[in-house]
Amino acid sequence: MAVRGRPREFDVDKALERAVDVFWRQGYEGTTLSDLTRAMGISRPSLYAAFGNKEETFRQAIARYARVDMAYVDEALGQPTAYEVAAHYLRSNVEAVTRPERPAGCLSIQGGLAGNPEDQRIIDFLAASRRAGEARFSERFRQAIEDGNLSAAEDPADLARYLAAVAAGIAVQAAGGATRSELQAVAERSLRAFPQTPAA
Repeated sequence: MAVRGRPREFDVDKALERAVDVFWRQGYEGTTLSDLTRAMGISRPSLYAAFGNKEETFRQAIARYARVDMAYVDEALGQPTAYEVAAHYLRSNVEAVTRPERPAGCLSIQGGLAGNPEDQRIIDFLAASRRAGEARFSERFRQAIEDGNLSAAEDPADLARYLAAVAAGIAVQAAGGATRSELQAVAERSLRAFPQTPAA
């Protein structure tokens, strides 16, 4: 008869949520295992058993961040026109990077823009995650062209890259102290450059 292991004495989701906060505030390179275990309220053996090493904990933290803090991306992609996709995304992005209960900015950008050579896997992982996000928007804009609410003269990949660049800039500005109202103005100005639905 198999012997069952001891049940975990902590809430995995809550512990991972605390890891998100630590990585967000300190970045991947600036976060130590001691920082994580202290914030998560668990021992190193418990962290290793539940999440793996620091790198795997970060990857799981990013996945939770995408699922919880960036849920607005799926909402944006579900909007009926290309312009509404862009508008929902940028306006929601401004709100997300300026939440008072969260660190200012974006975990996926601030978590690993710079790092030691041995952290290159993390930098590559975050870059690949951002490219995957751009690809989803590019595909959505390609569909918008087929649906007739985006001009066939537009390049879906260019539009996706434009949105990604604006959103990244907004996040960096937020981390630097820009206010929500200031960033809302940036989003609205950026949207004026985004193509509207072609006239019927």
